[in-house]
Amino acid sequence: MLLYIFPGRCDEKNRRDEREKKPVRLTKYAHACVTLTDGDRTLLIDPGAFTPNAAELLAAADAVLVTHEHFDHIDENALRAELAKRPDLTVHTTAEVAAKLGEQAVAVTAGDRFQAAGFDVAVHGEQHALIHADIPQVQNVGFLVADRVFHPGDSYHVPDTAVETLLVPTSGPWTKFGEAADFVRAVRPGRTLQIHELMLSELGQNSAAMFLGKDGLTGVPLETLAWGDSTEV
Repeated sequence: MLLYIFPGRCDEKNRRDEREKKPVRLTKYAHACVTLTDGDRTLLIDPGAFTPNAAELLAAADAVLVTHEHFDHIDENALRAELAKRPDLTVHTTAEVAAKLGEQAVAVTAGDRFQAAGFDVAVHGEQHALIHADIPQVQNVGFLVADRVFHPGDSYHVPDTAVETLLVPTSGPWTKFGEAADFVRAVRPGRTLQIHELMLSELGQNSAAMFLGKDGLTGVPLETLAWGDSTEV
């Protein structure tokens, strides 16, 4: 039996595989906001009201991901303004957020896979971490980008797949270092980067890196990037 492989399909697969192997540049911005850039493609995640340059980042983004509805993860006014300027701009987010933003927003849930700014994105998790029994839990989705970088939003949900670079939230009314340590241990990433750190002083961020880092509870260094600094992932 002869198996004929169409050259065009094979070439496309090879190009896609090669693209996914290339280093991607991750840039850290205020609080939970990061961008992932490959050449001229930029994917923006969680441009919230705590990110002073959210409007500027939105203007430069090819696609946007929003993990949940809390204002420190979505600057709704800035996002609405950018969507109005660019009818081709898409936002992938929870059903709760998508319902507020209109046709350019795509609701996603755990198990979904899609392309955004040319990046392959997989969705993991469904709910925000518990803050208090008296506060309802909102929807929250984590995004695994290019099968290598996982942004969990406000959750310590453990994806059922390998993660090379894990973004670890370290401050907020729902966070707890013990749970964060168990989160890193369960995910077993190659490296970790600190996000959601705005409520910690410099001393607090250093303490988080010590407690959750290589010589602490996880055995994996917790890296801290200044706002605007980048690293290859």
